[in-house]
Amino acid sequence: MSTYYDDSQAVFSPVTRSAIFIVATITNTPEHHSTVRNWCADVSAVVRSVAKRAPAGQLSCVCGFGSTAWNTLFGIPRPAQLHPFREIGSGGRVAIATPGDILLHIRAEEMDLCFELATQLLNKLGDAVTVVDEVQGFRYFDQRAMIGFVDGTENPEGRGAIDFTVVGEEDPAFAGGSYALVQKYLHDMKGWNSLTVEQQEGIIGRHKQSNIELDADVKPSSSHSSLTTLEDENGNEVKILRDNMPFGRPGMGEFGTYFIGYARSPAPIEQMLENMIIGLPPGNYDRLLDFSHAVTGGLFFIPSLTLLEELSTRSVPPNSH
Repeated sequence: MSTYYDDSQAVFSPVTRSAIFIVATITNTPEHHSTVRNWCADVSAVVRSVAKRAPAGQLSCVCGFGSTAWNTLFGIPRPAQLHPFREIGSGGRVAIATPGDILLHIRAEEMDLCFELATQLLNKLGDAVTVVDEVQGFRYFDQRAMIGFVDGTENPEGRGAIDFTVVGEEDPAFAGGSYALVQKYLHDMKGWNSLTVEQQEGIIGRHKQSNIELDADVKPSSSHSSLTTLEDENGNEVKILRDNMPFGRPGMGEFGTYFIGYARSPAPIEQMLENMIIGLPPGNYDRLLDFSHAVTGGLFFIPSLTLLEELSTRSVPPNSH
């Protein structure tokens, strides 16, 4: 069990009504690298300053770094399991990798708080970064995804959330940290809504209205819930923490889900994606992917609060990355 959660970033914050997800790339000059390193010491203070203005707003921010950015900015040592996002699949079903050096996951009850914090954090970075993706997410009715089913039902809670998401003694230099995998999914809502409710329930593996899991004797092995349920070698379930949010622009025909999964290792999230895309066994893939496709993909390490501040003092020798 992890004992480092007191120093963790706000990975297991409560579900909020609003969120902003920002992925940015870093401008590749020594001056801009220095700007980003210095910014690491400011993040927590900026979050506190904005949150103080609305104490009931549950404002929080998680900040993470991609594999290439870690090498460039901080060098060695590096998190043991941090690597570039691994593309999975081919043809019409693929988890694609897209550029991303910095991840910001900002949550609050109201969008104005998210907006203000995003503005303040990006202002401090200036032209040291280029935002390559920004998504404003919202809670949809009773925590339902855009496709109408409740999302995040099997999230671990309490101590379990900590144990499944916070790095411990397996990588002591990075204890208190987490890994985050993000993907931006777009949905074919016309196609999805052409299905019967029973067909949709078979694809997801749950009753749409009640959110109760289908009985084992009727739930397809290709259902989303079947393929994303993992067990370790001892038969114990391995969980991740999801904080997905719907987003969209109805006038533009855009309907989506921003997936973000937190874990103490990227391995279980990657295994879930492989099960969904390749199938278990191969060919028995997640039929939800006939109506949803990922247009982004990134893997990030979320340092502990103490390490995030310490990263501002890192010095990377020239040509060391």
